[in-house]
Amino acid sequence: MVPIQDNSPRELLDFYLEAGADALVGEEAVDRFAAEPAPRERAPVAAPASAAVMRQSPAMAPAAPQAPDEAALAARQAAKSAATLDELRDMLEKFDGCALKATASRLVFADGNPKARVMLVGEAPGRDEDIEGLPFVGRAGKLLDLMLAAIGLDRTKVYIANIVPWRPPGNRTPTPQESAICLPFIKRQIELVDPDFLICLGKPSMQTLLNIHEPISKARGRWTTFDTGKREIKAMATFHPAFLLRSPLQKRFAWRDFLSLKKALATS
Repeated sequence: MVPIQDNSPRELLDFYLEAGADALVGEEAVDRFAAEPAPRERAPVAAPASAAVMRQSPAMAPAAPQAPDEAALAARQAAKSAATLDELRDMLEKFDGCALKATASRLVFADGNPKARVMLVGEAPGRDEDIEGLPFVGRAGKLLDLMLAAIGLDRTKVYIANIVPWRPPGNRTPTPQESAICLPFIKRQIELVDPDFLICLGKPSMQTLLNIHEPISKARGRWTTFDTGKREIKAMATFHPAFLLRSPLQKRFAWRDFLSLKKALATS
């Protein structure tokens, strides 16, 4: 019989945070199927003086959420007009077409050197990124820093962003709709940075940017191209650092991918 590993409380907390469980619950379970208590009696409310009081003015009415197609169109129009990264960031700050903005703490735009030859793109921010406003700063980010250092790179020599710049609740994977709405912004971001090499971290990034729909275990490490509309950039997908934390045996394949990047940088 294999003994059960006794993880320390700190390791368990790190595991739960990485999985997106960052909220406490009560000590006793709540029976959601139990009959709800009868509502308390309320004091009678005086009728309004006129029916006009009951009518809500258009300015007071809550704005209706945009349909996904309308939001994607608005994103394309806004992203296209951004002449600089600063303008693009300002547009994202004002953009309300993605519902994730309402549940996230802040926009997570980018980190690193906007003039770098290498741009890395993940899927979406996590809890730590949502707190600090920078991509890849949690446990996965620390692993990414180590991977970059192993081939002589750091955040002053790369540019890092995500497909979706707002944290999905519970660190879940962004839906195809959410990715489609944010896609014009990340495409414009890549175009403005204009790197020589684009590295997609994880399957969602690979599918969204490179339109590759086979398993990432087969597609990773294979050079392809990303067309910015002005030129083609060499692109490759590899495993997301968060996946490598859960599956450390796969690190050897990611290491091969980063060595391939190192060779490409040295020969071009």
